[in-house]
Amino acid sequence: MRTVMHPSRIAVFRALQLGDMLCAVPALRALRACQPKTHITLIGLPWASDFACRFNHYIDDFMPFPGAPGLPEQETEPERLAAFYDAARQRRFDLSIQLHGSGDVSNVVNMELGAGRTAGFVPSDQAADADYLPWPQQVPEIERCLLLLSHLGYASCGNQLEFPLEAADRAAAAALREKYHLRAGGYICLHPGARMLSRRWPITRFAAVARQLAARGWPIVLTGTDAETLLAKAFSEQFAAPFIDLCGRTSLGALAALIADSRLLLCNDTGVSHIAAALRTPSVVVACGSDVARWAPLDRRLHAVVADYPPCRPCMHWVCPIGHPCALAIDADQVAHVTLRLLAEENTYVA
Repeated sequence: MRTVMHPSRIAVFRALQLGDMLCAVPALRALRACQPKTHITLIGLPWASDFACRFNHYIDDFMPFPGAPGLPEQETEPERLAAFYDAARQRRFDLSIQLHGSGDVSNVVNMELGAGRTAGFVPSDQAADADYLPWPQQVPEIERCLLLLSHLGYASCGNQLEFPLEAADRAAAAALREKYHLRAGGYICLHPGARMLSRRWPITRFAAVARQLAARGWPIVLTGTDAETLLAKAFSEQFAAPFIDLCGRTSLGALAALIADSRLLLCNDTGVSHIAAALRTPSVVVACGSDVARWAPLDRRLHAVVADYPPCRPCMHWVCPIGHPCALAIDADQVAHVTLRLLAEENTYVA
């Protein structure tokens, strides 16, 4: 561990999606604890301005990242990227920390920010300068981010996730529970979507598990984004029974509050699984294609992961090119068995 410096302006570069951002919260917490007076700027995808506001106890400022060649999360235009770099240099960061992957491309972005000192990861087969850490293999993402902060001299404040709920989030969720006659701890959230199609377990199998849960008296609340309303329609056709469809009908905060008040979340390996982990809501995560060692919840008592491991995973294809064997190997009865076992355990619901 290096001796901590006390820069007045720090940039943290992590331009990724919701689950990835939540996994970095323990690192942001460690940084703030050691640098309480430092101005910390998050550089992320445009959507993450809301994330920065929600975590304003760790983040002071936000810069939207326009994307860069070689980074798949967002297309970019050279003029926008040049203007972004000019704006970043004008801020005269004392330190910029690259928390965006192994560094093959992201270190180029980090250097272009013009900070007086840069830090981050480098590919594990490359030599690392003093402020850089070789990319750790087979390490949970939460711990990986904390390892870099520790390398820079920032002590961990724990690896637990967070998702602060605001009064408006709780009020919106309470209104929905009242509308649909749902009591806290008395319903199950089912989230069958994921950005990458290769991460989606078949909707027919989600519906088959939901039928077993509904047969035992559990109300089913379907959640998802605006883009997943067709998925909700397919679920309805397969489920063929009453359920509450909130797909595309909640804000992220209201969705989180609904998950917080639910008995359990059943989902793919996607951002909501990290919300459940942050809020200590029991969950069953059907992990198709993803790197389970990297992204699975750390608490395996509260969160069960169901996965199959063909040699092709982890997979970075948007759509599986070989018939999705990792998903089809997981049958509905297997997931239902794990879900019912978790529901039967005492003291797993935290109101």
